[in-house]
Amino acid sequence: MKKTILITGATSGIGRKMTELLVAQGHTVYATGRNEVAIKALEQLGAIALQGDLRNRADIDRITTQLPPLDVAILNAGLGYFDNAFDLTDDEVDQMLEVNVRAPIYLGKRLAPAMMERRSGHFIFVGSQAGKVATKKASVYAASKHAVTGFVNGLRLELAEYHIAVTGIYPGPIDTPFLQKADASNVYRNAIENFLIQPEKVAAEVVRAIDKRPREVNLPRIMGVTSKLYAVAPSLVEFVGQGFFNKK
Repeated sequence: MKKTILITGATSGIGRKMTELLVAQGHTVYATGRNEVAIKALEQLGAIALQGDLRNRADIDRITTQLPPLDVAILNAGLGYFDNAFDLTDDEVDQMLEVNVRAPIYLGKRLAPAMMERRSGHFIFVGSQAGKVATKKASVYAASKHAVTGFVNGLRLELAEYHIAVTGIYPGPIDTPFLQKADASNVYRNAIENFLIQPEKVAAEVVRAIDKRPREVNLPRIMGVTSKLYAVAPSLVEFVGQGFFNKK
């Protein structure tokens, strides 16, 4: 069945790949992003593009009021700065909290009532394995993604009686421009180059989740094991992962 779908952070990375896949499948896709040039490109793909900055609550209100009833909301927009907490600027901290935490919560609470009224719908939140297992120079980013993980798990319980599914997607590092923006030195990318996931893989898994409606998806699958191991043997996992970011 063709669905009406919202995708945030659709102008690049996995958001762009998801938009391409879902438009090609014949779904009606509402796609958001900040970059006006990239937004125009989404329109050429066949998406209905809504330009806006999710750090701005007025933009969130404007976007949500322009949307029709949704079958699926894919809340994918994310922002990261990879550095020690004490080396980040207050503005960088605020930006991560605004985009990674406040925006999905604000969007979720604004979009949920219409789904609750219809007793139908599906939220898909794209989180990160960083929200389950933190690494050096990603403490604040990990904190923001950990908050999303908590929100997803709680929202799932709150919406269950309305037959609304809530899925968490938790990928490891993805080979997208996000990494360059998060760490201009490329130290992190070079350290985990052999473990990078291709954006097409993540996008395909998110699209598959629309029909399967799983509780969560960990990518790669072994990451699900790692996060469980971290819960019972955190020192071991931290010891194994301590080499990330150590190169100068």
